Amino acid sequence: MTAFYRERDGGLELFVRLTPKASADRIGGVETAADGRSYLAAKVRAVPENGAANAALEQLIAGHFGIARSKVSVRAGHTSRLKTVRIDAGQSSLAASLAALSKPLS
Repeated sequence: MTAFYRERDGGLELFVRLTPKASADRIGGVETAADGRSYLAAKVRAVPENGAANAALEQLIAGHFGIARSKVSVRAGHTSRLKTVRIDAGQSSLAASLAALSKPLS
């Protein structure tokens, strides 16, 4: 199993599996794929058109970690369910939230 995030260039990159058109915006926890890669499961109500789902994901992550929306950006996977999301904040400030999310879903 790999980590669902990594430190890079003074910030963090999260690996996220996004489900658009959900009934509510929420972060579900960490899931592990059949190939052993881990990712954060997230759902948003927005549709995957014109970047709306990506923008909703950025807003959801910023709200969850209590950081400014401007510090969160989708860096890879703009048209895919599997995304890399950059957080421009140090890991130490997010340590408690990352630890809570690190518990795999049942």
